[in-house]
Amino acid sequence: MSETVQDKVDFLVIANRLPVDRKIDDDGNVSWKSSPGGLVTALEPVMQRKGGAWIGWHGAPDEVVEPFHHDGYDIHPVPLSAQEVEEYYEGFSNATLWPLYHDCIVEPVFHREWWDAFQKVNKRFAEQAARQASEGATVWVQDYQLNLVPKYLRQMRPDLRIGFFLHIPFPPIELYSRLPWREELVEGLLGADLVGFQTPGAAANFQRLAKRRPGVTAARGRAHTPDGRTVVIRDFPISIDSRGFHELATSEKVKAEAIKLREDLGNPGTIIFGVDRLDYTKGLRQRIRAVGELFKEGKLDPHEVVFLQLATPSRERVEEYKILRDDINLLVGQINSKVGTIANRALVYRNESVPREVLAAMYQVADLMLVTPVRDGMNLVAKEYIACRSNDDSALVLSEFAGAARELKQAYMVNPYDIDGMKATIMKALTDSPKLKARKMRAMRRQVFDKTIDVWADSFLTELEGH
Repeated sequence: MSETVQDKVDFLVIANRLPVDRKIDDDGNVSWKSSPGGLVTALEPVMQRKGGAWIGWHGAPDEVVEPFHHDGYDIHPVPLSAQEVEEYYEGFSNATLWPLYHDCIVEPVFHREWWDAFQKVNKRFAEQAARQASEGATVWVQDYQLNLVPKYLRQMRPDLRIGFFLHIPFPPIELYSRLPWREELVEGLLGADLVGFQTPGAAANFQRLAKRRPGVTAARGRAHTPDGRTVVIRDFPISIDSRGFHELATSEKVKAEAIKLREDLGNPGTIIFGVDRLDYTKGLRQRIRAVGELFKEGKLDPHEVVFLQLATPSRERVEEYKILRDDINLLVGQINSKVGTIANRALVYRNESVPREVLAAMYQVADLMLVTPVRDGMNLVAKEYIACRSNDDSALVLSEFAGAARELKQAYMVNPYDIDGMKATIMKALTDSPKLKARKMRAMRRQVFDKTIDVWADSFLTELEGH
């Protein structure tokens, strides 16, 4: 395939971030490496198969980066100023929409200047796509940060086939109605031909909102707009590259890493594991408190059991995240000061990002996986754990408020707000018969390996391209 950037392409992905991270070696040479993360993991195989272009921000403010070719497709960086990062990204995207879409776990903040920046940046992304798209091209817009792009792009290029997928939850009308710019955001999504959500409930919430717009009729997963278009509204639960994760987890490098990790943890009889972005939606406070109480009550023995919690840093300049980080550090310290010893820490907490090989090793050694968000669009961690496990002698405790709960029905379900209920479920998952646990794991593994990221992408694009 040519290494030169194409003038026009037939397939574009638009996302807030590019799928690459910049690497600078000792001699100052710049290279770009595919970055970790759910969205990139999900879409890179599709991009490599289809070619085309990815439009997004490269991660550094006040800098213009020229387009380049990467791993079979083109990269088109969209510049953002430091003020736009603060107002469009940290502000409107992550302090307004993120908490609102996650059921107002924390209060959303509404600032008019943030909204102005959000409109300006969304228009810039749409303009870039309008320039790169060939006649009748397919454009796939990703996630809440680019909520207005479908409408802007439709106005600029009515010939395009436009899809939008929301990776996070979509709230009920009663919560969404608090948003001062609710009409504009609904109209933004109605610019698409296909609007996809993680769950049927989220799709139904949006359909109810669409029906309220003047001149719009909506029913049975379709909205008919005043300009004569039909917008399809439905769920497409996202998944993972199951085989890729399994091959990584069973590689010799990861097996060696798993042996070292278990030794570093003191070769405990049982390892309980949690991994999340450090985010208030992930239920970290409740989870750590529940496990801590099990240690304090003597139901878990710190000489036999270790709880390993990995929390990757996230949005560190946003105040709510600073508070959460300090709260978790304090909670972990309190638990470890009361149970275990210096040599046997009950709770091993790591607030850092780790390579994929290390994460796969952590999945490999985990006898029990805790995935307990208070609200989550899907949560791919649950699926990654299933894919990485070679044996059936393990268990998954899963929040009923994660989108994944609709698919991984054999998991041990919990309400993360019910601390006593979570404690009882953790103990049940640890003490159930090996035969029962094996049956649950096999059922979930079938689901994860049948419904892969390729199936997700193909189903969305087939629906979009058949529109």
